[in-house]
Amino acid sequence: MTKNGKLFLLTIFLCLLFASPSLAQSPEGGKTPLFQWSIIIGGAIITLASAAGALSQAKAISSAVEGISRNPGAAPHIRFLLIFGLVLIETLVIYALLISIIILMVQWGKYV
Repeated sequence: MTKNGKLFLLTIFLCLLFASPSLAQSPEGGKTPLFQWSIIIGGAIITLASAAGALSQAKAISSAVEGISRNPGAAPHIRFLLIFGLVLIETLVIYALLISIIILMVQWGKYV
């Protein structure tokens, strides 16, 4: 198994471990309230988005540094494209944060 596969399985295990107290309770005949599911889903969204954003930013920075070291004359162009790419990556993570905040702030009592 690869290192990424082990990390993915460890992440899934920890998510299930931390979600188990809220899943263990069974109010109203075994139905889990939507509020508990919203907390789990909101946390999963922001966790996956921040992990993917961090990995993609690390890859972008690594590639930019390698490109600058191979061709120092193109450093200004590479730097501009790097910053532009990092802005777009961070924007996606911020969108995921906003979606998770919206999921957490909905008044689920009205919809149960």
